[in-house]
Amino acid sequence: MSAMRPLADVLAGLGAPRLVIVGDLLLDRYLTGFVDRISPEAPIQVLRVETEVERMGGAGSVAIDVSVLGADTTLIGVVGDDEDAARLAAMAASAGIRLEAHADPSRRTSVKTRHVARSHTSAQQVLRVDQETVKPLEGPAAAAVRSRLEAALADADALLVSDYGKGVCTPELLQWLTQAGRERGIPVVVDPKGADFTRYRGATCLTPNRPETRLATGIPVDEGDLAAAERAAARLVEELGLEFVLVTLDREGMYLKIGDAPGSHIPTTPREVFDVTGAGDMVLSALAVALASGATPEEAAGLANVAAGLEVEHFGVVSVTREEILSRLASGGEPTTTKRVDRTRLGPVLDRLRAEGRRIVFTNGCFDILHAGHVRYLQAARREGDVLIVGLNSDASVRSIKGPARPIHDERDRIEVLSGLACVDHVVVFDEDTPLTLIEALRPDVLVKGEDWRDKGVVGREVVEARGGKVVLLPLLAGRSTTNVVERLQGER
Repeated sequence: MSAMRPLADVLAGLGAPRLVIVGDLLLDRYLTGFVDRISPEAPIQVLRVETEVERMGGAGSVAIDVSVLGADTTLIGVVGDDEDAARLAAMAASAGIRLEAHADPSRRTSVKTRHVARSHTSAQQVLRVDQETVKPLEGPAAAAVRSRLEAALADADALLVSDYGKGVCTPELLQWLTQAGRERGIPVVVDPKGADFTRYRGATCLTPNRPETRLATGIPVDEGDLAAAERAAARLVEELGLEFVLVTLDREGMYLKIGDAPGSHIPTTPREVFDVTGAGDMVLSALAVALASGATPEEAAGLANVAAGLEVEHFGVVSVTREEILSRLASGGEPTTTKRVDRTRLGPVLDRLRAEGRRIVFTNGCFDILHAGHVRYLQAARREGDVLIVGLNSDASVRSIKGPARPIHDERDRIEVLSGLACVDHVVVFDEDTPLTLIEALRPDVLVKGEDWRDKGVVGREVVEARGGKVVLLPLLAGRSTTNVVERLQGER
């Protein structure tokens, strides 16, 4: 294999490549509420819907990941001539994605509606309703999609295929795409679907996961069996005429096989939080953006591995930014500071989590010298829901509240320490003296404070309770406080 540049250099050289994504367009809809009675009409639960959230799914999810990574993004597919298509168009425009969707009156826009029942302690998906047309693209619709692709590929740096098996990625279209990629000298990166991978013959690379690899090759790629990964990847490269294959191995990272050279295992850092939802799309996106910017397969795979590692540390589908990747690389690859999320990005993340029925808990503080009282408090706060957001006072905010001698540790260190706790899911830094503005923006389901705030008035109580949420006051561990620690140290000088 060729020599690799440091991944930080690869990241710095990404630029703004022009990427074209083709695949199945889906609208993901989440209806979330409470079940508190049985229907008098039939022995079924009645879901009292409180929130409705929609997001781009399928190839649209890949397009969002690619766009967040800084690529000029064109998304091509098929929708129906209906209101759901208009919703997808509005979402794409809001995300800065150029959507070239052919409206086929013989089809309906694919919509997956998930009904999620929440209780005060948990959430469960009780029903999924799929409304879609699943049939191979043909006739005028197929010609229209190909025409849009021809125009978009004229100045593209890479082509991504996001196949969800709904009919857009026909063997005929895929054969034309791989040929078009070779003629234009651009990589064709495919997230495959189903057991028959022969329709992807001639692509630059595939990014199958374990089950997909087994279906396509008949070779089980069990955990710890890298020899099986080598055999399966080699078969795909040889039989399909690929330049390389990147097999994703969940907690074990990835396996990269380039041509007839020996394959290599790309391990991932062990982590406490591990939600693989959306990880496959993140791998495809980061890999393609890197290849489109001139990275080698080894460099692109390494960057995709880091991006996927960041994605799985979050609950639900979360796009990863270049800044987060750079932060991870700067920390030596260890999962530390990346639990910090800018408040402007956290709102949409929480909307998706709520749509999935997750209960959002918020607490805040300086957390200057972390002690056992803090740890027990945060663990107890996390038990009040599914996701714990910690609002952290910035250095300027701490100085404003506690004086010029504080904080003892700057916010970067405090973020890293908090991020090392499994009970903390996200850290958001705020500059104000109180977290009121942050609470208004995040709209948590549960607001947690220490019981010493009982008589002081909990900031944000009215905001949370007005939405039907609750405020929880937790007992504190006696004799533990940062102020006491500082006073003891000063007394010992």
